[in-house]
Amino acid sequence: MRLWSIHPKYLDRIGLLAVWREGLLAKRVLEGKTKGYQNHPQLLRFRRYENPLDLIDAYLYQIYLEAKRRGYTFNPSKIRMIELNGAAKVTTGQLEYEFKHLLRKLIKRDKEKLEELKRIKPNQIEPNPVFSVVEGGVEDWERV
Repeated sequence: MRLWSIHPKYLDRIGLLAVWREGLLAKRVLEGKTKGYQNHPQLLRFRRYENPLDLIDAYLYQIYLEAKRRGYTFNPSKIRMIELNGAAKVTTGQLEYEFKHLLRKLIKRDKEKLEELKRIKPNQIEPNPVFSVVEGGVEDWERV
């Protein structure tokens, strides 16, 4: 499961579809509707938030908006359309780690998207709008 902290605009088609699917799975876990993935480290930051279900819905709403911008049809009835811009924190180190991780994936999946993203400098990486950026290294929940 990868719940990207980086803005969904950076994701290729495969990445965007995967984060929607995995985000919906994460939502089911947080709702207590599935037994799998209960201890997945990617869920820690959502669990740490005062209302995890609001945060996961707001996170998925941003994924939905990016999909809609690209002309994809994700089913909005699967989430509550909540905006929580800057509600949770993400570190600069986490954004850089994820961005590099995505670039490695794009070498095999989407060379055109790779070329587009290679021009972005580490201090220009934007988060999913539910996150506000703070200085720091890779998050403690990340498996490096």
